Amino acid sequence: MKYIAFYKPFNVLSQFTGELNDRTLAEFGLPKEVYAAGRLDKDSEGLLLLTNDGPFIKKLLEPENEKEKTYWVQVENIPSEESLSKMRDGLNIQNYKTLPCQVRLMNEPDVPERNPPIRQRQSIPTCWLEVKLIEGKNRQVRRMTAAIGHPTLRLIRFGIGKLTLRDLKPGQWCEVTKQSIL
Repeated sequence: MKYIAFYKPFNVLSQFTGELNDRTLAEFGLPKEVYAAGRLDKDSEGLLLLTNDGPFIKKLLEPENEKEKTYWVQVENIPSEESLSKMRDGLNIQNYKTLPCQVRLMNEPDVPERNPPIRQRQSIPTCWLEVKLIEGKNRQVRRMTAAIGHPTLRLIRFGIGKLTLRDLKPGQWCEVTKQSIL
């Protein structure tokens, strides 16, 4: 079995094939026998786990197994403690109530510049949140920050279980062990 930690860059699909002019995983020299354990949207970046271990993927992704995923999220303005508390308790988004999560304000992380950079507006400050979830619905973190009035500007998945991005840079990958993940 193979387990690969990959720093998926912004504007890259979490799959090996795409439409004309799409950037895909195929351009990064990843082993052909692995596939993504979950997805990161094209406009999100960060840790993507790839493996050829199907039962492991199921164990990792099912919310009832409570495998935590950590996201660093840059948002517009500075959320109040009341807004963060709403996120922690679970929010109604798209006819679905999210499971409780952990969220906190964090200092700006030391992360590579994004290409292209996020939009900057002189009159609107930004801040970073650390969000820890045990589920991962489509665009969930973005919908959660929007629901509390703080749109996501940049989203980086920093960790899955015990595994983090460590020193990986966008487009880099390395083999890891199953034990380093769970």
